[in-house]
Amino acid sequence: MNQNKAVEKVMSRISSEASIPEPVRQELLDTLQSATSPLQWDPWIYRMVVGFLGCTVLSTVLGGLLISAFSGSSVSEGIIALGSAAVGALAGLLAPSPTAKQN
Repeated sequence: MNQNKAVEKVMSRISSEASIPEPVRQELLDTLQSATSPLQWDPWIYRMVVGFLGCTVLSTVLGGLLISAFSGSSVSEGIIALGSAAVGALAGLLAPSPTAKQN
């Protein structure tokens, strides 16, 4: 279950519960409202991940070109795999989420 949906479900149950005193209910709801994941409200986490993956892609491409240009040997499969994984991760991060359209 999605964390947001679970929190919303708990919040609705707390709101509808008559046995909880109003000050306690409001405090619980405020606490749950502020308890979201940092991935949802901190844009710097996303920017740092994209930056690191972008640097990985650039360094593997440039490193591969330099290795093949100066040494004449082929680029190792590990470097190619690292660059490919970073490109795939960037594509996954930058593509729009299909679940965001359902809201």
